[in-house]
Amino acid sequence: KVLPTSCCFLHRSSYKAELKEIGVYENALVHKNKCLSLFCGSAETPLIYGDIAPSKSRNAVPCTATGCKWPKSGDYVYIPVYISSSYTERNIIIRGLVSFHSSTCIRFVWRTSHVDYLYFYSGTGCWSYLGRQGGLQAVSLRNNGCLYHSTVQHEVSHALGFHHEQVRSDRDSYVQVLPQNIIPGYEHNFEKIQTNNLGTPYDFNSVMHYTKYAFSKNGQPTLLSKANPSLDFGRATSMSANDIARINKLYGCSE
Repeated sequence: KVLPTSCCFLHRSSYKAELKEIGVYENALVHKNKCLSLFCGSAETPLIYGDIAPSKSRNAVPCTATGCKWPKSGDYVYIPVYISSSYTERNIIIRGLVSFHSSTCIRFVWRTSHVDYLYFYSGTGCWSYLGRQGGLQAVSLRNNGCLYHSTVQHEVSHALGFHHEQVRSDRDSYVQVLPQNIIPGYEHNFEKIQTNNLGTPYDFNSVMHYTKYAFSKNGQPTLLSKANPSLDFGRATSMSANDIARINKLYGCSE
């Protein structure tokens, strides 16, 4: 059943086996360590590129393989989801998911007996895996700090196979990285990747772009626009036209 386009919703009936599976998963990720930012993980889910959890088969590799994409059925890409009952503001997540319906061929449906699905839960910060992983695929959106429309779109875009804007292959023509201002040990978040840019331009307004102060150790910029060093960016409140175009191109959505 495709998620409806209106609010509000009652929590759907749960499945005992699923709750057992999810309960074990949640307990495995609980820890008391504080993070430097909301983009953090745990010992069980060390993160690459700020808020992307690595998989054994797909670490920092760009999502270009067929297996990385969610399968298409007819004109649409149906992605099953389960949203943890621990959320008090589930509608923020639902609105974020439904926002993909109006501009792309992505359709989120409630998970029933599906094997592969996205599981949204309040974990240690805001993070996601890159592309389809198979089985229960966690997307962490912490109750306190991650429940924003743009954050939902950002993490879901990772799950669809998209990396951060500032690591794309042509970024050196548009941004300057200032390593002297980056928190030691976090430099890997700025490493460039051989991405498939799908014929779209570099976009400072992308919901996938870091702010100019991301992972700063001293309050100074870690990223600057080469064309306009005073430009502020990385504060998108929703997907840009380029974000939408990339999803449609990657998944072969009809215009």
